[in-house]
Amino acid sequence: MSQQEQLSQKEYVVKCKKAAKDGNVVAQNTLAYMYLHGHGVEQDYNETLKWYRRAAEQGYGIAQYNLAIMYHLGTGIEKNSTEAIKWLQQAANQSHGEAQNQLGNMFYQGQGIMQDYEMAYLWWQLAESNNIDDASNNLLKVSEKMSSAQIHQAKQLIQDWATKH
Repeated sequence: MSQQEQLSQKEYVVKCKKAAKDGNVVAQNTLAYMYLHGHGVEQDYNETLKWYRRAAEQGYGIAQYNLAIMYHLGTGIEKNSTEAIKWLQQAANQSHGEAQNQLGNMFYQGQGIMQDYEMAYLWWQLAESNNIDDASNNLLKVSEKMSSAQIHQAKQLIQDWATKH
């Protein structure tokens, strides 16, 4: 990296930090990503969590999803399915497709939450409508395990969700 590129990167970090401190959710999410991967700053999971949480608490769906995945995987923090599900649901309710897909996975597997094929169907159907590649195959997989009454109930859940969101 040339000296000019290093200077530009440092300037970018300074501007990003200022915008994040001023409450800009995109900057907060970007800064968290930079700390997570050590781009332009020293890798620091505490800073990552701090900035993802600030953006997530302001309702920024991408940050909610990112924070959920950190809790789900235990990246820089102890695994916590309850927190992961909480943040995934908030992001999913804002039509974040990856969050919807991940919730479908968790309901299907009973991972940190009671196994529920109808809820898996709901979230995977919504993820499919957001063009998430795995969702179609996941829907087929769960449909094979469900009765027609369960599928009917899951479709009702989708309609209820659409009415609320």
